[in-house]
Amino acid sequence: MWDPKETLKSIGLGPKSEQKRSVRVAEAIRNELSILLLTKVRDHKLEDVAITRIHLPDDLKCARIYFNVPGDKTRQLAAEEGLKRAKGFMRSHLAKVLNMRYTPDLQFVYDHQVEKTIEIEKLLQEIALERRDEDDSGS
Repeated sequence: MWDPKETLKSIGLGPKSEQKRSVRVAEAIRNELSILLLTKVRDHKLEDVAITRIHLPDDLKCARIYFNVPGDKTRQLAAEEGLKRAKGFMRSHLAKVLNMRYTPDLQFVYDHQVEKTIEIEKLLQEIALERRDEDDSGS
């Protein structure tokens, strides 16, 4: 007998309740902080800040929040300073919205993964160009 729920589970679209609690809480924190940065934070240093990912251990004590901001190193440092200043405001907002017994401590870390990805893409493009040049000269 055909069961649509089993079919959805088999292709990875089943209920999200099977995720670990820390993953669900991290996703909720990411959503809330993104909305908060867009709507309520008035610091100009935080205008283009994007929350890229959140690492939250199983004990839910300390959320490491990775962020990215376009621009140079001075914009990155200014955004990091602004986030650290707004940490208490953001944590109290999360406490009200998430309704948890304990609200995780927030640590903001600049996400270097985006820069590394761009570097790797450039290297791959260079390799592709070299191969194309070798193929053209060899033919």
